[in-house]
Amino acid sequence: MTRDKADTLLLLLAALMVLLPHFAHLPLWTSITATLTLAWRAAITLLGRRLPPLWILLPVSVLAMGGVYLSFRTLLGRDPGVAMLALLLAFKLLEMQARRDLYVVVFLCFFLLLTDFFYSQSIFTALTMMATIVMLLTALVTFQYTGIVPPLKQRLLMAARIFLVAAPLGLLLFVAFPRIQGPLWGLPGDARSGRTGISDTMAPGSLSSLAASDEVAFRVRFFDPRPRQDQLYWRGVVLSNYDGRTWTRSGRPLYRGGLPAGLSIHLRGPGIRHEITMEPSGKRFLFTLEFTEPDLSIPGQRLRNSDELESYVMEPLHERLRYRAKAYTDFSLKGEASPARTAQWRQLPPGFNPRALELAASLRALDDPAAAVRAVLRKFRSEPYRYTLTPPALGRDAVDEFLFASRAGFCEHYASAFVYLMRAAGIPARVVTGYQGGELNPVDGYLIVRQSDAHAWAEVWLGEQGWQRVDPTAAVAPQRVEQSLARAIPAEPPFGLEGLAGLVDLQNDRESWLSWLRFNANAINNSWNQWVLDYNPERQRNFLAELNFALGNWRSALGLALVALLLFAAQRLRAGRGRDPVDAAYQAFCRQMARRGLPRAPDEGPRSYAARLLAAALPEDKKAAMKEFLELYGALKYGVPDSGGRTHSVKRLNTLLMQSR
Repeated sequence: MTRDKADTLLLLLAALMVLLPHFAHLPLWTSITATLTLAWRAAITLLGRRLPPLWILLPVSVLAMGGVYLSFRTLLGRDPGVAMLALLLAFKLLEMQARRDLYVVVFLCFFLLLTDFFYSQSIFTALTMMATIVMLLTALVTFQYTGIVPPLKQRLLMAARIFLVAAPLGLLLFVAFPRIQGPLWGLPGDARSGRTGISDTMAPGSLSSLAASDEVAFRVRFFDPRPRQDQLYWRGVVLSNYDGRTWTRSGRPLYRGGLPAGLSIHLRGPGIRHEITMEPSGKRFLFTLEFTEPDLSIPGQRLRNSDELESYVMEPLHERLRYRAKAYTDFSLKGEASPARTAQWRQLPPGFNPRALELAASLRALDDPAAAVRAVLRKFRSEPYRYTLTPPALGRDAVDEFLFASRAGFCEHYASAFVYLMRAAGIPARVVTGYQGGELNPVDGYLIVRQSDAHAWAEVWLGEQGWQRVDPTAAVAPQRVEQSLARAIPAEPPFGLEGLAGLVDLQNDRESWLSWLRFNANAINNSWNQWVLDYNPERQRNFLAELNFALGNWRSALGLALVALLLFAAQRLRAGRGRDPVDAAYQAFCRQMARRGLPRAPDEGPRSYAARLLAAALPEDKKAAMKEFLELYGALKYGVPDSGGRTHSVKRLNTLLMQSR
């Protein structure tokens, strides 16, 4: 294979490594077009065909840009921008006519590689990007050779060394360069889409759709003993309005800190200090362990509370957020609500669920709210109700159909029906959505709360007892609250094949090798999130303070370090300019041979040294490169000067130096 073919195929491989991660989020036609274009370019190279003319490339490029516009209805934003870059990279490979085109392609690859961080910033993404950078550097190194090119393995090692030499400077800049709160670019609308999780509405099926998602909602680190599993209720959104099918928030105004007027809290036992790291959700509400004191303080965030004990930030969360809190699992909420608020918590739309209203009339006759609660829970517990992820679809009278026909549902069905019955019986009640439980990672001690832990429960007002949490799901499937969703509803085997059911058992068994791998991978990813992705201005100040940098002078220290680095680089540059490149190459060659155990004697000339090296037990290809190197060095050092060909000879000398390694 000729040199040009090998160089082109290497560049195509590097470009493919850049494009592959983007295929997961680009339109299918874009990925297919880019792949076929790379395959076309590879075929042209291997078969020795001519590149397509401009009159073909130009219309194809215009059509591709039109396709991007039709797919996104715009050419602006993250996704259309990345799609255009991917197509332009592929088309540029079809018009590489000159040497400078190679560099254009490589640097376009570097730019497109950076955009992968728009979609994922996981440690796996970072590692694959590092491997791709080494491949791109290998292509750049290859383009520098004018003569014989070293083997690919040798060029890969050289590129890896270049990367490793640059890594400390990159690490220094990452640690010490002033951090900016938030990203350097504005997030377009499409960067905020696609988030899953709890929303501010609830309808039948809205939470069961999350049960199959292993996506992490947040992680929790406890500084005090962790509560029992059945005490881990992570409060999110309170839903007070009901239209017959969907529950929504009341829309009451938010306020700063403290308990709402007329409400008092009675706390018992020690508080539980903990730290929550929320994943980006695109929402404004926070999740807190019931009951968390409503005086959270998060640097860089403006917090608000609602009179239904919700916590909000003023801007949607598009970045990971960490906050500390203190919670009390043994508490009671007491006080008095205004008649208007009490009426809202009893509100029901007219004309729905006649059978449920009849049942509620019997509950009202008990004349005891606590007895009414016990009666409904007893009904759920004693009658053949099922807890399932796949309940049948419900019609207009959803509560009636659930209570008296299907008797199968997920947590939102039970919470919705329970609150409906309480309101119909004249008892103030509301739905609370959030998460329940979590999985403790024994490797790093963090509690992992996933989207599959999404849950809904009820709160009822029991007069002097105040607001009381009631979880009707616990009456039907107590193992859901006491253990986990996987214990309450065993997962189906992959692809519905019973022979693969053992994989489910392995995943659920915390002592299995699969769980060990899963926990360790999660701990590594969590460490990456905590120390790299969440390295914000506050953490930078704390870290530099631990290194004995005072807040007021660390910038000066960084400036001095950069000045010293520049002075060192300038000194090395001047030293290099004053030294003959031929002598420098010869000295490097001698050091190289000394590392092989064949040092040059002080009185040994190039010819004598060459004779001794050729007699040594070395590979024949290395001997040939060494012999040519020493002969060329002797000619340049002691022969007749030839200024016209000296530059080329020096390049050849350095190439032979690399080949003799």
